[in-house]
Amino acid sequence: MTTPTIELMSQHGSVRHYKPDPVPESMIEGIVAAGQRASTSSNLQTYSVVATTDSAKKEQLMEISGGQRHIIQAPVFLLWCADFSRLKRVCLHQGYELNADYLENFLIAAVDAAIASQNAGLAAESLGLGFCYLGAIRNQPRRVISLFDLPELVFPVFGMTLGWPVKAPLIRPRLPLKAVLHWDTYQQDDLPLLEEYDQAMIETGIYRGRQVDQPDQDPAIYGWMEHSARRVSKPSRPQLREAVMEAGFSLR
Repeated sequence: MTTPTIELMSQHGSVRHYKPDPVPESMIEGIVAAGQRASTSSNLQTYSVVATTDSAKKEQLMEISGGQRHIIQAPVFLLWCADFSRLKRVCLHQGYELNADYLENFLIAAVDAAIASQNAGLAAESLGLGFCYLGAIRNQPRRVISLFDLPELVFPVFGMTLGWPVKAPLIRPRLPLKAVLHWDTYQQDDLPLLEEYDQAMIETGIYRGRQVDQPDQDPAIYGWMEHSARRVSKPSRPQLREAVMEAGFSLR
């Protein structure tokens, strides 16, 4: 089964090399507007996007994100934010007091932002553009908040570089469908499928020179399983919860 939309989705790959050509403002607006048509919890639309083409801001974002040069190379950077600030203003106008004290509130906003951003990304690709998600902005969320003057109850959940690709991106294999789609009950006997996928990822060469911690394993056997296991076996951004709470989300 396929359609032109499914075909476009199947060609997705992260773009980290961009041409210097600018992206018209009207096109950026159209892409974000397409993102707005995504599903959103109770139509609350608890997200906002901050777009920038400013070189100085992109330089700082590159530093925050561990030196990822495609941030300054891309003509546009989109900051996707969980946003309950707008609803706080709505509550004040309507005579209510916002209650955003619970973990559910932050989850709603983060999920809303993620769904909208994927819609926007697909729209961008339909126009010939490429993009790459950036979770690394959460390395220093307070600095990002200051850089973009984000108010209370607005938290940067991820970034997105956007521009015209220099070349077609590498399309990485995905996990076998049987490892992801479960019928009626969750199946855990998926190790053979994961090993098969591991080998496919090794063959792409994607992890050459990118071993977590240090290059201590033969690239011929360092694949998705070892790479992923190393990543999730160590703490990741341990100060993040504190930063989210400082932004006004109590996470009760």
